[in-house]
Amino acid sequence: MSKQHFTTKHANEATVQRNWYVVDGTNQTVGRMCSRIAAILRGKHKASYTPHVDTGDYIIVTNCEKVKLSGSKMEHKVYDTYSGYPGGRKEEYATDLQKRRPEVIIERAVKGMLPKNRLGRKMYKKLFVYAGDVHPHTAQQPKELKF
Repeated sequence: MSKQHFTTKHANEATVQRNWYVVDGTNQTVGRMCSRIAAILRGKHKASYTPHVDTGDYIIVTNCEKVKLSGSKMEHKVYDTYSGYPGGRKEEYATDLQKRRPEVIIERAVKGMLPKNRLGRKMYKKLFVYAGDVHPHTAQQPKELKF
């Protein structure tokens, strides 16, 4: 038998086909939605998935202010930021953060599900989150993605 029949095809930047998807966040649970988004950003839904290559697609999330958190997380979940200076730690509850900057909830959830290296940072740049149902990426003809 020839070895050529059993070679594994690895994707590279020249062979990757990227699509654009739109996700509507209305009445979606944050964790479930973001785990699916992270898998699509990594490219795990494709047959050509290669762990060391960014094979993922672009994701546009609209209506991020209408997402839900399960249980009592909306009142009890705390988002921390730290400036690096003594006394520079700030806390904000999910209800306050959703009123002030609703896109941060989805961005932080997805970022935590991606690899913590330069490839993960490259994947994260393909995520676009908007409050409201209008986005500026209409030229790419994004496809509607249902969860």
